[in-house]
Amino acid sequence: MSTQPDIHLYTASTMNGWKPLIFLEEAEVEYNLTPIDFSKKDQKSEWYMKLNPNGRIPTIVDLSNDNFVVFESGAILWYLAEKYGKFLPKEEKSRSQALQWLMFQMGGVGPMMGQAMYFQRIAEPQGHHEEFSIKRYVQESRRLLEVLDKQLEGKTYLLGDEFSIADIATYPWARSYYWAKVSVDGLENLQAWFECIDNRPRTQRALEIPKPFPAFFGKGDVATAESANADRFKTDVKS
Repeated sequence: MSTQPDIHLYTASTMNGWKPLIFLEEAEVEYNLTPIDFSKKDQKSEWYMKLNPNGRIPTIVDLSNDNFVVFESGAILWYLAEKYGKFLPKEEKSRSQALQWLMFQMGGVGPMMGQAMYFQRIAEPQGHHEEFSIKRYVQESRRLLEVLDKQLEGKTYLLGDEFSIADIATYPWARSYYWAKVSVDGLENLQAWFECIDNRPRTQRALEIPKPFPAFFGKGDVATAESANADRFKTDVKS
């Protein structure tokens, strides 16, 4: 008798979209995957928005828990960590620290770097050069990376020696500093952390799913990728 995996994941190749993929690959958990095609506006379709009313990715459905739906990437990581007992400390204070750094990514690193990317990689190629906005988000992104660098002093991972959901959440964003045009010069602890996670085969496999986007990391044909990315999101701002 065949059984299906508990988790059905709906996602795309973005920094937030890779988070549950990294968890599931690292935890060696089987899952079913439905890629979300932004060019077809899958994330705004009626069927998808019944799962995720915000019309964003990622979303999971836990088939083993009455088809329970979880959206928002940080909430998904927390749910998966508790379900599988992976990448989340059991000790109370350490568990709180994991949540704090997860929220630091969700409330700071992601939004700030995301805006730095938007104004430089999407708005600017369409003729909207907003110098004040670019400076604001690039400088704030750099400040947040400096906070990470300080936290990583003397540590392998954000919480110490153990890989956690805080690392899973933060890595795809921080590692995409090239796409945000934010310098990591002088941030030696951060760069060592990048190298450490760069060498985790399962995390790197996750970054190839649903399809790779090497331009985020300064690899491949960046110009073509930038043009395609700008075109993909050109209708985001309504006139």
